[in-house]
Amino acid sequence: MKSLLNPKISLSTLKSISSLAAVKNPSFFPIENPEIPSLFDPFQFLNDYTKSTHCSITNTRILHAHFLRIDLLPSNVAIANSLLGCYCRSGSMADALHLFDVIPERNVISWNLMVSGYNRSSMFENSWGVFCRMHCSGFEPDEFTYGSVLSACTALQASSLGEQVYSLATKNGFFSSDYVRSGMIDLFAKSGSFEDALRVFHDVSCWNVVIWNGVISGAVRNGENGVALDLFRQMCCGFLLPNSFTFSSVLTACAALGEIGIGREVQGWVIKRGAEDVFVGTAIVDLYSKCGKMNEAVKEFSRMPTRNVVSWTAIISGFVGKDDSISGLKFFREMRRMGEEINKFTITSVLTACAKPSMSEEAIQIHSLILKSGLYSAAEVGSALINAYSKIGAVDVSEMVFREIRTLKDLGTWAAMISSFAQNQNPESAIGVFQRMLQESVRPDKFSTSSVLSIIDYLGVGRQIHSYTLKVGLAFDASVGSSLSTMYSKCDSLEESYKAFQQIRDKDNVSWASMIAGFLEHGFADQALQLYREMPCKEIIPDQMTLAAILTACSASRSLLIGKEIHGHALRAGVGRDVVVGGAIVNMYSKCSALELARKVFDMLPQKDEVACSSLVSGYAQNGCIEEALLLFHHMLMADLTIDSFTISSILGVIAPLNNPSIGTQMHAHITKIGLNSDVSVGSSLVRMYSKCGSIEDCQKSFDQIENPDLICWTAMIASYAQHGKGAEALRGYELLKEEGIKPDSVTFVAVLYACSHNGLVDEAYFYLNSMATDYGIRPGYRHYACMVDVLGRSGRLKEAERFIINMPIEPSGLIWGTLLAACVIHRDVELGKLTAKKIMDLEPCDASTYVSLSNMCADLGLWEEAEQIRDQMRGNRTRKEPGWSLV
Repeated sequence: MKSLLNPKISLSTLKSISSLAAVKNPSFFPIENPEIPSLFDPFQFLNDYTKSTHCSITNTRILHAHFLRIDLLPSNVAIANSLLGCYCRSGSMADALHLFDVIPERNVISWNLMVSGYNRSSMFENSWGVFCRMHCSGFEPDEFTYGSVLSACTALQASSLGEQVYSLATKNGFFSSDYVRSGMIDLFAKSGSFEDALRVFHDVSCWNVVIWNGVISGAVRNGENGVALDLFRQMCCGFLLPNSFTFSSVLTACAALGEIGIGREVQGWVIKRGAEDVFVGTAIVDLYSKCGKMNEAVKEFSRMPTRNVVSWTAIISGFVGKDDSISGLKFFREMRRMGEEINKFTITSVLTACAKPSMSEEAIQIHSLILKSGLYSAAEVGSALINAYSKIGAVDVSEMVFREIRTLKDLGTWAAMISSFAQNQNPESAIGVFQRMLQESVRPDKFSTSSVLSIIDYLGVGRQIHSYTLKVGLAFDASVGSSLSTMYSKCDSLEESYKAFQQIRDKDNVSWASMIAGFLEHGFADQALQLYREMPCKEIIPDQMTLAAILTACSASRSLLIGKEIHGHALRAGVGRDVVVGGAIVNMYSKCSALELARKVFDMLPQKDEVACSSLVSGYAQNGCIEEALLLFHHMLMADLTIDSFTISSILGVIAPLNNPSIGTQMHAHITKIGLNSDVSVGSSLVRMYSKCGSIEDCQKSFDQIENPDLICWTAMIASYAQHGKGAEALRGYELLKEEGIKPDSVTFVAVLYACSHNGLVDEAYFYLNSMATDYGIRPGYRHYACMVDVLGRSGRLKEAERFIINMPIEPSGLIWGTLLAACVIHRDVELGKLTAKKIMDLEPCDASTYVSLSNMCADLGLWEEAEQIRDQMRGNRTRKEPGWSLV
């Protein structure tokens, strides 16, 4: 009994201990006779002992032995319950159960102690077992029993059992008990049935702050942050004062919604009430961090008198979310210097900061720290490691981490590995990991399935995975359904893409935006616009991503009126000046040639990014506004904005008609400086620019710098050779294109036939024209036939050219007859020229060039009367020749 002596125990307790030690005869305590005074009050002693620091298993067993010796337990259930509580508090549930089983007259308190004791020791199945035993024994549970067993059901995630308990409690008259209702609200909230939790909350008017806190925190847990704020307003209107727990939940909801204004109001109330503790302080730091107000977050963090690991993690995560990895790592280093213990959430945030190619060394150091700290076994840490190495580009290290993680049954780890392969464009390995999941009986979740679908570009494999998603019911999920729709669209199966979209039950904005983008990619802008009109009928409010997608549809279809309507909608929704939406609006107006409106929107954007600048530069370039395009490009350079290939290509397109090699050379130097000289689109633009400037050697040099030239690059180079009279080189380029396994298109054949026409290669021209249809299934168009007529005309085979036109499978156009007329002028064939001119006049009576060409031909041959007649006819038709002009 020596270990029980403690100066902190009261004088009465010390006397009790002394009396207990001196007891020899159990009859010393005449408990049945209240008139006889007792030197030792066992109930008071147990009450003081339970509250003291000496309540341990060993000391409780000593007390138990003494009470047995004096035969006190059988006659006093209150003393037995107190001793039972001591066992439960010290965590010895085996001893508690032994004592419970020998109590002769158990009451409801005895049962409650056992249920709550098992809960305290996290032995929730035993809690449920005791409750069942109590119910079968005929004992009537009270509100505390129901509250405790509902907590056990919550921990066991047994919502069905909890509902049965709640039904029994309601039946027995505990419908309005705060303990029962708070337990049921917590159960529903943690099992994902927040609507049921809200129903229980509204069943009875409540003035208990604990219940309000439970339903507000439940709303936050289930992502119903708007509901949480509404509940908080109702709570305050009901004159119920919130506490620190309420404030931390509400601040978390504000952070999730980005409601910085409401968050500041709540913070003001916290300061006024003096309710700021470490949890509320952490929630305030998290609020400012998630809203991107890092200066204020740091200020609040520095004011916190006490910080915990959650506080440090919140400030680190805030910097990581702002893509400020350096500041995040500085705080992490300071956290380590202060000796603060790190957890898996801290590590995952730091690993996200290190997920950059420039921070590979830091990632390796954090990896070593993880091994040293023993956090390697946490599945979240393993997934973050895999993701970090993937972003760095070290996929082999990601695979090594994946193999070393023991918890391979964790879905997050599998999903991270599949995502790693997908990000690094390795579809075979991603599909292999997916197959291995199925082989090891790990059921892929929506994240794994969406990741593997994002990398698939083979229709057969995509359909197999689609079949699996239908089998397990994932095809109806919004993220999986969107990935399926995108996969089919990428595989050029738009019909199946739309079917997958229709199968999604609860379509979100991502689903709608993906399908709209799918229609756009396949040239169905009208269908994309129609889909957008259906969104309000489904009660879907378009977000920034959807608005940007539909504005792109307006750009593609040149639908200026609809684009203005969507611009108005964006302004009403408060996202008109959003970076993404604003850039899409500028692009829409630029593509629709409404450059004044494009410039107005551009000037009003608070933050001008590369997309908005590039769109306006392109708009100016396409509409011949050379000076404006160059000035805006200069502004981008001065603002140190990232210059992408799209902008460079637009500027090169502006420079090319100027026929100024010096400007082109300067641009080429800048392109080389920023490392875009090997880009496919930029390389193609350089080839075209040098071609128009007459430098075929520079064309070839620019082409040689391109890594993996595509069809457009090859076509540009072939056309450049053709324009400069190098027919042999052009045809050699065409043969090299085929050797690379690239399939030519109709534009390529125009360049090839153009090369034949400028070099008099008639037989070759016939060969390539026939090859279009027979080898590649391309139907020749007007430009191809015009090139063929030009080949024959330049070679003096005018009659053959006429027969060729007459036998064409399509109706000849003015372009084709005009090509023959030009040949007639060159070879001075007046008769055929007259017939050809008549054909053109019938098709295009107002075309002045026909009259002029025929008149000039007659004049060259000395047929002045006929030349004058043609001029009179031209004047009679009120056809006027446009005057020529020159830049020189």
